[in-house]
Amino acid sequence: MRPFLLVLFGVFALAAPRLASAESLRCDNGIAAEGDSRLALAYKCGVPLARDSYCSPVFYTGTPYLVPEPIAGYSVPCLQTEEWLYERGTGNLLATVRIRGGRIQSITYSRSPQ
Repeated sequence: MRPFLLVLFGVFALAAPRLASAESLRCDNGIAAEGDSRLALAYKCGVPLARDSYCSPVFYTGTPYLVPEPIAGYSVPCLQTEEWLYERGTGNLLATVRIRGGRIQSITYSRSPQ
């Protein structure tokens, strides 16, 4: 029984950093985080430096596989995705906020737009 607990503890220890990897963006009116709505992001952080909107492909739930075109064309051909770019001032990295389905999906930081 004891080796099983050690293995289980090891798996949780390896997975813990990934579970806590959600990013957030500190703005004048609060902190925008993954899961926030577009409206909350606009209120907290204001107008972005640049915006991009495109239609990204739909994947089967929980898998890396795309929904085949004939099936996707009948239901949901793509999911509206937006990327908002925020300049955070001198000496700070640019923040790119990806919004899918009206909610913040991810926040990434870089020196130049990706």
